[in-house]
Amino acid sequence: MPERPTSLTAGGLSADDLAAALAPRSSPLTGKSLSVTGLRKSYGGTTVVDGVDMEIAAGEFVTFLGSSGSGKTTTLMMLAGFTEPDSGTVSVDGRDITGLNPGKRDFGFVFQQYLLFPHMTVEENVAFPLQLRGVSKAEIRRRVGETLQAAGLSKFAGRKPRELSGGQQQRVALCRVLVYRPPIVLMDEPLGALDKKLRDQMQTEIKTIQRELGLTVVYVTHDQEEALVLSDRIAIMKDGRIEQFDTPRGLFEHPRTPFVADFLGAANFLNGKVEEPAADGCTRVRLDTGGVLTAREHPCVPGQRVRAAVRPGKLRLVSAEEGCCTGTVETAVYVGSLTRISVRLDGAAPGTPPLRIETAVAPPRVGERVCVTAEREDVSVFDATDGG
Repeated sequence: MPERPTSLTAGGLSADDLAAALAPRSSPLTGKSLSVTGLRKSYGGTTVVDGVDMEIAAGEFVTFLGSSGSGKTTTLMMLAGFTEPDSGTVSVDGRDITGLNPGKRDFGFVFQQYLLFPHMTVEENVAFPLQLRGVSKAEIRRRVGETLQAAGLSKFAGRKPRELSGGQQQRVALCRVLVYRPPIVLMDEPLGALDKKLRDQMQTEIKTIQRELGLTVVYVTHDQEEALVLSDRIAIMKDGRIEQFDTPRGLFEHPRTPFVADFLGAANFLNGKVEEPAADGCTRVRLDTGGVLTAREHPCVPGQRVRAAVRPGKLRLVSAEEGCCTGTVETAVYVGSLTRISVRLDGAAPGTPPLRIETAVAPPRVGERVCVTAEREDVSVFDATDGG
């Protein structure tokens, strides 16, 4: 195959070339839709996945995000067929595949551990799934050669996995999946073993390849930034359930539960009481510490006890103005692009955590008196009884 110009990324993988090399000759590869209904799984009387329902569109990149034990990996294993659900169905393009074994589903799967065959060369590892599918030797040589060339791995074709760096091994694992062009790819924390710089590079490359090939990808991670960078939509999981399934922007700007508000961005929570309805349709909360926060319209009644949630980066330091919260700066830590400040609010009850603020403007000094407020679009309101 003649060489053609490449535009290699910093990580060494040409996403554009890889997409072009793997795309079928007649039309671009398109992923398939995935439907999950009532998926449940228990172990020893403990429910680890409890009624997961979701619709994933063809060509969509969806991430399961949650802390350890939230059920995200078990859900992925049930989609792959490695774990049998107690109840519920998994369908691809409307066809029920719940009873099919993993080999019959024809999904691609990328693990964190890479799981490359140590006795095989890079070329043999990438060729293996094509051999299982009975592809001719000539076609295997062509497709493996194109894939390795596009991935910048041609010169490593004869090496064993132990002779490669972690990033190179991860690219081999990715190529081994993409070489047979699966319509759905499942990834279980595939970048967890890489350092931050290489992980950031691989995130960009994976997303670009996914878009170019039109693959449907279901991804598992506990890294919030990784989920936000990669995903079209994110399913935030807690105790085996999906708390919210939404776009990254929707999760950040319109969290539906205190858990979601806190999980993405470590929100500040301020207790208070709803005031009389405002003429502009906003919800005004009189805080227990004094001052008022104005939130976007929320279905609540005057006098209702609520929790107002605001992310650290959405709070603003202002000149004294009516209704703002006042307090004293306890700490101010410079972290490069911004300064993290903690403010002890006036009237805060003993044991109440300080308000956390992130600002890129000139920070106040420790001990300085400040006034704090936020735009109404950045304030979420939850019922006080909803602990999240």
